[in-house]
Amino acid sequence: MSDPIETIRRTVSENDVVLFMKGTADQPQCGFSNQVVRILDHMGVDYKDVNVLADEGVRQGVKDFANWPTIPQLYVKGEFIGGCDIVREMFQTGELKTLLDEKLGATA
Repeated sequence: MSDPIETIRRTVSENDVVLFMKGTADQPQCGFSNQVVRILDHMGVDYKDVNVLADEGVRQGVKDFANWPTIPQLYVKGEFIGGCDIVREMFQTGELKTLLDEKLGATA
């Protein structure tokens, strides 16, 4: 069995934007995950979704990896951005667009 922390580390290093969430982007399994999916989709961001409900090791591992107790968790270019409340606030203030533009290049 693979090490969940190594799996998480590899996932965030190999993908520009990663959302660890409950469910999938097509079928979020909680309201907080759904909110972040809706924000990223609205912004037209390509991202990898990781369903933490599919693997208990990853579910706990992602909390340990970021030292953050809740899910969803958003990573951009390997950097932990935050959970639902932080992503929503950054979206509302325009900070999220600025961050994505800086890290990924202009999205619009």
